[in-house]
Amino acid sequence: MLSFILRRLVVAIPTLFLVITLAFFMMRLAPGSPFDSGTRMTPEVRRNLEAKFGFDKPLAQQYGTYLVHVAQGDFGPSLKYKGKAVSEFIAEGFPYSAMIGGLSLLLASGIGVSLGIWAALRQNTGVDYAATGIAILGVCIPTFVTAPLLILLFASKLGWLPNGGVTGGFKSFILPIVVLALPQIAIISRLTRAGMIEVLRSNYVRTARAKGLPARTIVLRHALRAALIPLVSYLGPACAGLITGSLVVEQLFALPGLGKSFIIGALQRDYPVVMAVVILYAALILLLNLIADVCVALLDPRVRLS
Repeated sequence: MLSFILRRLVVAIPTLFLVITLAFFMMRLAPGSPFDSGTRMTPEVRRNLEAKFGFDKPLAQQYGTYLVHVAQGDFGPSLKYKGKAVSEFIAEGFPYSAMIGGLSLLLASGIGVSLGIWAALRQNTGVDYAATGIAILGVCIPTFVTAPLLILLFASKLGWLPNGGVTGGFKSFILPIVVLALPQIAIISRLTRAGMIEVLRSNYVRTARAKGLPARTIVLRHALRAALIPLVSYLGPACAGLITGSLVVEQLFALPGLGKSFIIGALQRDYPVVMAVVILYAALILLLNLIADVCVALLDPRVRLS
């Protein structure tokens, strides 16, 4: 197990290096400049700004300098916010995104797994069709549709919850958490249902039934463990996506998370901010996929980590 983890971490280094390289050159080759704005700027002022941030140097030299700084944990200063480092944006936005993403994943996992088990145990019945319909709706309706509808109902009409910002305490995060969780509930329930149906038809479950074990014991102790293997594999990248923040949800609810910083940075061509979010997202995907593989091996003894 330890050797597998070490090998995966070693492989993750060139993968992360490739992501940084592609993101760096794509940002630099995109039309426009960070210093293109509505404010009129003399050529001399523009040259001074480019020299200050190193944009007057050859692209290869800029790339090498950036790699050295990233290796030291320095993502550089923001190009648009004077005197503010990119690490400050990460430190300010990541806790909000991590909290919202983590809680939405817990909510989605609890409800989705329960719905999936319920539908699998009552396959081809009204319960199964109802759970399937809920899952299809959850996948088909995007968050930029459900978010305004929930804001209109629970914030504007009923006045139970704030419609945005963080001034309302934990109540401010209830709607964003629910909006993020809804599509995940649909996907998780479908994965759980499919895995549970396959496992319930396996030979060892038939043997457990023949021995007279209670249905609750068969489902929770024998079938569920194997049925969750596809779900665990899915939760790795899904968790990374939720933790790093939803671009639409954070914008709609005016939350100061990483998603909002990413959008503002992209629109303003704040290269260091965008690069930092991309690197963080890639690193989280690599780490959480590794954790998911280890969890799969723990759930299924037949899996060998080699």
